[in-house]
Amino acid sequence: MDFRELVKRRYSVRSYKPDPVENEKLRYILECALLAPTAANRQAIKVILLPTEGHQERLKSIYNSSWFCSAPYLLCVCSIPGKCWTRSEDGKNYSDVDAAIVMDHIVLAATELELGTCWVAAFDVEATRAILKLDDAWEPIAFTPLGYSDQPVPNKKRKPLEEVVIHSGHNLGQYDASISKKAALTRQQFRSSLGRIGLVRKLHRLLSGS
Repeated sequence: MDFRELVKRRYSVRSYKPDPVENEKLRYILECALLAPTAANRQAIKVILLPTEGHQERLKSIYNSSWFCSAPYLLCVCSIPGKCWTRSEDGKNYSDVDAAIVMDHIVLAATELELGTCWVAAFDVEATRAILKLDDAWEPIAFTPLGYSDQPVPNKKRKPLEEVVIHSGHNLGQYDASISKKAALTRQQFRSSLGRIGLVRKLHRLLSGS
């Protein structure tokens, strides 16, 4: 299926068959998760794959719904904020963004394989940390069950494009950076040029065999 058809078929599944998920499909989904982009390619992410069989009652402490642990597997995506890229301008840490992209790759890969998922954010963080024995440096961001859906694909309701998409480019605002910001940009460009010079020198030595 093409990409638009794929995203149309993705929906939040809240009823799962007990059928097992094949190992090769699990590996495919996890490999797709690893291919997700992360800011500055830090890859400060952990993906926890958890079989639900025999753990259903305990897992309800994380999210108290029967369908949450009715699929054969649960996946939890965690970020490691202390190792994620942070924007120097305002200190914005991209850990949540990185984790969200990873989870989206998982969800779409599962959809391609005709498996169901449901993005869950309203979970008990304290219970999650205790039950999954998470490292203190890890932050759980989202869960999804993973299994074969036992419900039909619903009709999606979305806002019209005209209500969401803003076509910009006309009457843009003016911006004049402060002297300090201009100086910082100049320093950044200078460091970047030094890095390129160093790379050229390394390539030269490599090609010349010196």
